Amino acid sequence: MAEQLRLMAVHAHPDDESSKGAAMMAKYVAEGVDVLVVTCTGGERGSVLNPKLDRPEVWADIADIRRREMDAARAVLGVDQAWLGFVDSGLPEGDPLPPLPEGCFALQDVEQAAGPLVRLMRQFRPHVVTTYDEEGGYPHPDHIMCHKVTVAAFDAAADASRYPELGAPWQPLKLYYDIGFSKGKIMALHEGMLAAGLESPYQDWIKRWEDRVDKGPRITTRVECAEYFPVRDDALRAHATQVDPDGFWFHVPMEMQQRAWPTEDFELVRSLVDSPLPESDLFAGVRETVDAR
Repeated sequence: MAEQLRLMAVHAHPDDESSKGAAMMAKYVAEGVDVLVVTCTGGERGSVLNPKLDRPEVWADIADIRRREMDAARAVLGVDQAWLGFVDSGLPEGDPLPPLPEGCFALQDVEQAAGPLVRLMRQFRPHVVTTYDEEGGYPHPDHIMCHKVTVAAFDAAADASRYPELGAPWQPLKLYYDIGFSKGKIMALHEGMLAAGLESPYQDWIKRWEDRVDKGPRITTRVECAEYFPVRDDALRAHATQVDPDGFWFHVPMEMQQRAWPTEDFELVRSLVDSPLPESDLFAGVRETVDAR
């Protein structure tokens, strides 16, 4: 029998897996790929963004609620999921920014924090790993730390001299960064809304592009997964404290999203297989390598 393909997606908080690459994961699950979401922190310091749930009793039980929400989202996507067990750092606000809380994820030593992920990589043996870019996708300290830890673990997992107590070495074959929102994607959705006579939720985003670097040119891989956008949204709504079901993320009609930008996009940053760019499959080159074993 052919070896089952395996994908590991490393995220900072519960809910990140449902807003970044969720349709891609649902697509690969439907195709028989074994998908494992790794969640670095418990999301204990996240905001309650659903006004219907912003109540004292919710805040008092937020850690357990986030775990239950993650269980629900995992079931929607059809993935497996593992916790690394670090404590949410929160998003510091103010001028000057306050110090990060003692013991939080973002203050851990990268070499030590990478250990639990190395262990998981050697146990799960992913062929493909996805995470955030060097800016964390956006500059949340936990997202930036997630990037650092994932890159460190990707490089260490195959080295028998590193973390020898954490299992037999395993070499993942490809590492990708998620490119969630490029200027091209925002403009396509914005123009689609205007053409339909609807108010675009992206007006302010477009105004801010003058101060931002467009990561669109970094995209190497576009995975067609529009069929799974409704699954993505169901998974996101499962994180009920983290998303307003009447809010920004759901303003663009589904049919328009599927037509205007039917892919989820990634940047290939490490590859140990031959995979000419651009790609339409995270497993390009991997399928051939696995089949040849």
